[in-house]
Amino acid sequence: MTFSQEPLFIAGTLCIAVFFANWLTRFPWGKTVGTPIWVIAICALFSNLGLIPSAMDGNPVYDGIFLYLAPLGIFIALLEVDLKSVRKAGLPLLGMFLLGSLATVIGVVVSWWLVNPAVQIGDLAPAVAGMFTGTYIGGSINFNAIALHYEVNQSGNLYAAATVIDNLIGTPWIIATLILPNYLQKLFPRKKLASALSGERVQGMEYVSISSLASLLALGLLGITISKVLVAWFPQVPEIIFLTTLALILAQFPSVQQLVGKHTIGFFMILLFLAAVGTLCDFGALAQTGELAGTLLLFVGLLVLIHGLVLFGVGALLKMDWDVIAVASQANVGGNTTAIAAAESLNRPDLLIPGVLVGSLGNALGTYVGFAVAGML
Repeated sequence: MTFSQEPLFIAGTLCIAVFFANWLTRFPWGKTVGTPIWVIAICALFSNLGLIPSAMDGNPVYDGIFLYLAPLGIFIALLEVDLKSVRKAGLPLLGMFLLGSLATVIGVVVSWWLVNPAVQIGDLAPAVAGMFTGTYIGGSINFNAIALHYEVNQSGNLYAAATVIDNLIGTPWIIATLILPNYLQKLFPRKKLASALSGERVQGMEYVSISSLASLLALGLLGITISKVLVAWFPQVPEIIFLTTLALILAQFPSVQQLVGKHTIGFFMILLFLAAVGTLCDFGALAQTGELAGTLLLFVGLLVLIHGLVLFGVGALLKMDWDVIAVASQANVGGNTTAIAAAESLNRPDLLIPGVLVGSLGNALGTYVGFAVAGML
């Protein structure tokens, strides 16, 4: 194992990236960009320079972040949720999510017509189009489900190229959805949802005691454990639903509401997740896939661009809250976890639970729509 592959070194480097990303927000120009975007950019740079490996290469640190740390951060962040704000935010976000799903389908069809990827990809081109339809309606679960059905995974070069492109396009789109709301709000002011008034937290320092830290970690770790047990009993229900429900119930208890540090600890873990996501933006892996990557890059890039234009364009006409549009788009393109990361990063805790729910809907809806698009093409 080389030095850069050492798990402790990778973990330490990710923490350094989070530190510097947060430090940069001390400056006016850095604060405009925001900590989540900085941490993605720094880790993308580290990965492409070879300082740390990409998460696509596999490593116990990245596996641990995706499997344990991200759910733990989500659980702790959800302990802040106010049920009244969820009720107000739910329907608008659901509407934007469904619009985003339609925008994805429009993007696939238009991009298919303009790029004509079948010339380069061959007979599996409709299956690949279905994979990207599924993944940009509800996340990577749908991507792999459709790939396995059409046996795209057995075509090693094509599957590798599609996976690289998915990560390479998805990561910049996370950055875009975090940047756009602030700039669009300045250019085209929109009234925020009523839930934002009760949901937005006051920014400031949280002084975390040992008791609060121990309590939050215990609740989070035991909550994840219970969720996994419930999934074993009811495998047809996504784990994130159990996780969300447990957190939401606990969040209503006064003793949990009094615990200090929920935002600091939960957001730190989400930032580590975004740091790992940043390493997926691997240009070296893209170069290795040759001409096929160029076709896929054009096809998928145009697809996501059309998704964004349709969703943000129609949302603008409807005078929808820009934050809601951004979180809905992340629920489509990235799934549950990135939707939650977007809501947390945009300082909108009222959108956390709705983000989880529409992301879970996308997991179910995306696979069906993906198969339908593949069959149609």
